[in-house]
Amino acid sequence: MRETEPNLKSLDDSMPISPSSVAAPAKSDMAKASISSALALQPSWFTAKRLLAIFCVINLLNYVDRGAIASNGVNGKRSECTKSGTCSSGSGIQGDFNLNNFQDGVISSAFMVGLLVASPIFASLAKSVNPFRLIGVGLTVWTFATAGCGLSIDFWSITICRMLVGVGEASFISLAAPFIDDNAPVDQKTAWLGIFYMCIPTGIAVGYVYGGLVGSHLDWRWAFWIEALLMLPFAILGFVMKPLQLKGFSHTGSQKPVTSAQTSCPEAVASTSIDGSYPTRNDSKDDSKSAPRILNQLTRFWKDMKVLLLEKVYIVNVLGYIAYNFVIGAYSYWGPKAGYYIYHMNNADLMFGGITIVCGIFGTLAGGFVLDRMTSTISNAFKLLSVATFFGAIFCFAAFCFKSLYAFIALFAIGELLVFATQGPVNYVCLHCVKPSLRPLSMAMSTVSIHIFGDVPSSPLVGVLQDHINNWRATALILTSVLFLASGIWFIGIFLHSVDRYNEENEHQVSIADRSNTIPLLEEKSAETSPSLC
Repeated sequence: MRETEPNLKSLDDSMPISPSSVAAPAKSDMAKASISSALALQPSWFTAKRLLAIFCVINLLNYVDRGAIASNGVNGKRSECTKSGTCSSGSGIQGDFNLNNFQDGVISSAFMVGLLVASPIFASLAKSVNPFRLIGVGLTVWTFATAGCGLSIDFWSITICRMLVGVGEASFISLAAPFIDDNAPVDQKTAWLGIFYMCIPTGIAVGYVYGGLVGSHLDWRWAFWIEALLMLPFAILGFVMKPLQLKGFSHTGSQKPVTSAQTSCPEAVASTSIDGSYPTRNDSKDDSKSAPRILNQLTRFWKDMKVLLLEKVYIVNVLGYIAYNFVIGAYSYWGPKAGYYIYHMNNADLMFGGITIVCGIFGTLAGGFVLDRMTSTISNAFKLLSVATFFGAIFCFAAFCFKSLYAFIALFAIGELLVFATQGPVNYVCLHCVKPSLRPLSMAMSTVSIHIFGDVPSSPLVGVLQDHINNWRATALILTSVLFLASGIWFIGIFLHSVDRYNEENEHQVSIADRSNTIPLLEEKSAETSPSLC
């Protein structure tokens, strides 16, 4: 067998032509071709900063959509008839479909239903399907569902489309943050997360302005169609780009690390499928084994859920996030309308949009950079969360106590600046208090929890509260007081024993072959200098 393994140079220079010597170059050429084909698939321009920029644009579009819905809430109104029989025409979604306030609030929260159901599913699928491809699938669903909102004909049709929008968003929300955390510089992880989550308040604020302008100059349906067109290129990108790998995932279909020589060879690397998954022994079996596989996935899901529910740091972090999001969700939907009735703002959506854009950008960025300067630890994150939320609550509460519009704007802006500083730290805790293989599920369940117990019920409940007391100032003060609860919960987290599990070994440790697919995102040359394993 030794005759078949000399290098090409020795064959050319000194060896006579023989069947064995002909076979050797052929095998070597095949290996070289395999390596070349593998390297050809590596991205040349897709750097970590470009990944962050693309994900930020996608996140921005997601929240522009939410802001556009909120803008309809303040600008839309039902048709009204006087006792004399004179009727005024309605406007926006509420006017076109003749919705009451409760139904209008349901539309604002309907997409959360799809988000809540699909987030755990996408997080679980990330262990067997490449997460980058899952994001592409989700964005495709989002694009078509958003276009469907513009084609809706009644309350139920637009509600169903809004649910599908949530399904599409679920894959991105669960998986984007782990990708960013993997590729961010070590000393800037929270800052990068802050930049990403800065798109939440910015997107909502831009959506206020965007929804108001498109609705007044064209029609509310055009707002959805334009969003779909803007998202379409990113949905396509999710399928045509070489898929990236997440830390802690090998996608081999097995929980054991891939260490055999056979899977470490270039031939094995080249044989990966286009979706980034890796061949397994199970691939040769028939579909009769699909039921046990599904059962194994469900069993693994429940085991992972037990680990999350027993992690005190994670639970306290999410509980504080729920209380925080209860307030922010209601602010985003009812804030402009409350400002209109309390302070008689002529363009309440534009006013709130402008304040939220400025405070959201600077507050979110400041939270990330401050935690990095403090040294990014879970304990320091809880300190920042508790203090920023407490003082933010004080300023927001005081703002609604003043009758002067200018005093309200000044105090509320400071309050929002402090409140939005929590976005980077709270997600840093979610990512670093669990081992790498649980990060997608950690983000998914955090998203599910803050919505199902936070902003999903808050918009309708605030609407019911306002209908009952008929006083927007009192309603706003009651809502703002929940921020003090969030601050208290996060304060408890400071005293919990916390361990950063970001580098913890786990059952899904990335194989050597997988690692070669991960490195080129940041350092393409490392693939060329890595030693041969065969």
